[in-house]
Amino acid sequence: MGNKSETVTPARLDSDHVALEKNSTMSTPVGAGIKMDSGERRLNELGYKQELRREMTLFKCLAIAFSTMSLFTGIVPLFGYSFLYAGPAGVVWGWVVVTFFTWFVGFAINLQQFPGSLYFWAAHLAGPKWGPLASWICAWLETIGLVAGIGTQAYAGTQTLQNIILLSTGTNKNGGYLAPRSVFLAIYIGLCLIWAVLNSFALNLIALIDIVSMWWQVVGGTLIVVLLPLVATSTQSASYVFTKLEISSDATGITSPVYSVLLSWLVSQYSLYGYDAAAHLTEETKNADKNGPLAILSSIGMISVFGWAFILALIFSIQDPAYLYDPTNETAGRFVPAQILYDAFYGRYQSGTGAIILLVVIWGSFFFAGLSITTSAARVVYALSRDGGVPGSRVLRKVDRRVQVPVNAVWFSCAFAIILGLPILKLDVVFTAITSICTIGWVGGYAVPIFARMVIKSENFKRGPFHLGGASRWICLVAFLWICYTCVIFLLPTSYPIKLETFNYAPVALGVVLAAVMGWWMVDARHWFKGPVREIFLGDAIA
Repeated sequence: MGNKSETVTPARLDSDHVALEKNSTMSTPVGAGIKMDSGERRLNELGYKQELRREMTLFKCLAIAFSTMSLFTGIVPLFGYSFLYAGPAGVVWGWVVVTFFTWFVGFAINLQQFPGSLYFWAAHLAGPKWGPLASWICAWLETIGLVAGIGTQAYAGTQTLQNIILLSTGTNKNGGYLAPRSVFLAIYIGLCLIWAVLNSFALNLIALIDIVSMWWQVVGGTLIVVLLPLVATSTQSASYVFTKLEISSDATGITSPVYSVLLSWLVSQYSLYGYDAAAHLTEETKNADKNGPLAILSSIGMISVFGWAFILALIFSIQDPAYLYDPTNETAGRFVPAQILYDAFYGRYQSGTGAIILLVVIWGSFFFAGLSITTSAARVVYALSRDGGVPGSRVLRKVDRRVQVPVNAVWFSCAFAIILGLPILKLDVVFTAITSICTIGWVGGYAVPIFARMVIKSENFKRGPFHLGGASRWICLVAFLWICYTCVIFLLPTSYPIKLETFNYAPVALGVVLAAVMGWWMVDARHWFKGPVREIFLGDAIA
């Protein structure tokens, strides 16, 4: 895949810059001594007008990326499943292994140096021949992953709230209220609608909320990590936490230790992505060519440290491993982290109030993460519709000029997330399916530009402020292989024997959607979809 790059001299860039400033209707003011933002200039060079308000600082961008990854939102809902497969050692060391490979993906993403979403990068890296197909695949994987991501946060947030209500009204043992399916779905829909409403206001509001979110998670996470082992009347030994492998074949039906260990890593693989939220907001970030990569890498570093500490705090504080899954326990055996918190506080104070307060902290994390993912999903839908790649693109690409936000794309994303949640009324495996679809779509979207970067000719790749020189290709190779492995593992059965009630529906659901998308490409879209459409040609007036 070669990318034929046009030779642009400094003199021509200067003249183009002047022409752009004279004709621009964008947000950057033009006047003596005022320079165009480096991120905006890069966007113009690639053929796009600045339509969204560029007001995000590095700290705000980091806050949104951190909130999208979130400290609790990946660990809490999947911790119980992963712990059941291989016990404490599988979960603890799985986080370390996944973190190691996540850094490769983070560095590989930062090597691309293009503003906008990942599909934009894929188009430019793949070149004129393969760019449309690469951007089509990447865009739809991103869209599928992010829209499903809204659903995962809504489901897990609802599950946490369900347990807060259960423990507050007497626990499962004492007649507490466990929300039925219909109420569960109503809460799920309610969260999606709230996120849509909040994302319909100016991005500054979302950025402010995400700054609150980051501190909420840092302070709240530190509180739980420090407080939980201190409150627990007894703690597990270091030998148990770091070396105990416990294969629960009776519960899972899986007898292979290797397969069990790999499935125990799912909690880490689901938790350690989402950092590309900073990339989706580069068109709205000041000096995005520098601040985008810094936000991505910083969010990976923060979540890596805090996430491992949180996992260790949970495992050290377990009172009775066998009791965690007992259907007669206080949480009905459905929510292991909540049971760990309850056991610790009730054992010390004969009251579960402390556990309820910490669960509220965790629920807040789900709320903030869902809000951030909705922001990212809307930006991907907006970017794709701007290039005509979504049915109803003329409607979805509209930007509300009062707040300079793609409001229609926001509501479109949340509407589909609600549709994904409707099977909650009948099935217990909805979360597993949505989680798998979210992870495969989201992480799979990373693979397309990374693969294109591996095969592009070096002379056709223009380095940005962030690069790793000769190490770039092998870093991309490791990242690409890890992404392929991650996608495969989320498609595999998670229990045996395979039954209708426990079947992993992700391969079917994802297969149907991808078949429709690629069928559309072959029959029609390949004739008119050309990837990102240039709106500005250097040296010309802005259309």
